[in-house]
Amino acid sequence: MSLDESPVIVVPATPTSNGGLHVGHLAGPYLAADVYARYQRARGRFVIHTTCTDDSQSYVATRAAKLGIAPADLASDSTAQIAQAFSALGATMVGLPPIDETYRRTVLDFVTAQHGAGVFELRTVRFPFARRAGACLYDALVSGNCPTCLAQSSGGACEACGHPNNFDELLDPYYTLDPTDDVEYREVEILVLPLERLRDQLVDHYARHTPRWRPNARDLIAELMANPLPDVPVTVPGDWGLPAPFAETPGQRLYPWIEAMPAIIYSTWWSAGELGRPAGRTDQFWLADTRPTVAYFHGYDNVFHWGMLDLAMLLSHPQGYATPAVTVTNEFYELDRSKFSTSRNHLISATDLLDRVPRDLARFYLTLTAPEFQRTNFTEADLQIVVDTRLVQPWNRLAAALAELNVPDGTVLPVSTAGRDRTQAMVGRLRRHYDDERFSPSAVTDTIATQLDRLACHRIDPDTVADVLAQVQTLLAYAAPVLIDVTDTLAGAGVRLRIDDGPGDKVTMFRLPMLPATFGQPDPAAGTAGPAAARAS
Repeated sequence: MSLDESPVIVVPATPTSNGGLHVGHLAGPYLAADVYARYQRARGRFVIHTTCTDDSQSYVATRAAKLGIAPADLASDSTAQIAQAFSALGATMVGLPPIDETYRRTVLDFVTAQHGAGVFELRTVRFPFARRAGACLYDALVSGNCPTCLAQSSGGACEACGHPNNFDELLDPYYTLDPTDDVEYREVEILVLPLERLRDQLVDHYARHTPRWRPNARDLIAELMANPLPDVPVTVPGDWGLPAPFAETPGQRLYPWIEAMPAIIYSTWWSAGELGRPAGRTDQFWLADTRPTVAYFHGYDNVFHWGMLDLAMLLSHPQGYATPAVTVTNEFYELDRSKFSTSRNHLISATDLLDRVPRDLARFYLTLTAPEFQRTNFTEADLQIVVDTRLVQPWNRLAAALAELNVPDGTVLPVSTAGRDRTQAMVGRLRRHYDDERFSPSAVTDTIATQLDRLACHRIDPDTVADVLAQVQTLLAYAAPVLIDVTDTLAGAGVRLRIDDGPGDKVTMFRLPMLPATFGQPDPAAGTAGPAAARAS
């Protein structure tokens, strides 16, 4: 199978169906994954951009209890809100797959095969329980202090430092739904996945791939690998999630993080079918022989789960699956200098922002300010200033200059050697930021803004317009994964926007539409690309 035939599987972290998406989610994995998927598709690759809702998470059950509704109803309502947010963003995913019988069978077949291969071990462990409620406390059901960094934390993994905490490891635990309920410890026999048994395989994978990871995620993996690796629960006592299919643990549920990897395998199969590439096996596109390029997008707080546990699930499976070649992590996006939080209602919903701000302008700002290496902060005042000064004003100056130029639309113009050289230099910078080794939507968007301002300041007359247009045309091709609506409009009007084209020696005269102001103006997709935007030579 050639490179172009092998799939690119783009996986943003599975959203928990305990509410809709907020702006912090968009600026984290979801917009970055969409930009990456669009760029890979523009390169001619077959891209499966996919995720599915994480309905079995205990965060669904705890939020539903606080709202006084059934967890299944919350999951259903939240899935609809999440799908609406992805649509408003313009994400290239074909939709969210149903959590149906095929989903359940895929998950259970995956873990049953691991169980049959002796991957899991039966252990007696200590769990905290809420005495009055009788509830086993894990993940969202338990709160306390992280044993590694001492920060306030839920069970499972600490948001602050990223280290896992399972079983009885959380300090000063209390029942999240009722802090007055006394906590007691009980011994429970469960199945676990011993990560230490997979150390050699993990070391080999990390040696080949983590040098390309962002520093904080790479450092966390190094910290984890420097100590004995934990046992991860495979089953837990509980009343929400998929029933565990193992005779040794009657009445228990699959630990939701164990469910995540086969869930993505299922969603890949479903999405490929929606794209016209159905497969007989639900795991077809993940088989090692298929040679997919797998790209993960997730937050720093999920490095342990997505960067180690899900990898261990793939490495330990007897079938032989592909593993992620690209891992892109993000830090927290803050709102008024405090982390976006659904549970604290400290957020701006994704659909609310995209209802008020034209989509291209919102995508520009969120990619530019994305928290790639450290926390960044969102304010609407900053959005308006940055977008107006770095995108709308230079774009519209350039559009006005082209509109006033007395060169008929459709005129074929020769591009000078200097114009081709400058175009090629610009391509080199943009490709560098799109490259898997250092993928950075923020750097892409910053380069777009810098080049746009340079071109807007250029003297444009009949003698220089060809060189300017050649550069604008190429810049738009590389901006298309970010500025999706205005570039779709231009492409629909016949402007050739292809990233694989080298600098040509001719360009056909075209015009740019004006961009709207940041708030309260119509979307640029409703406009036109000028009186007669024409295909470039």
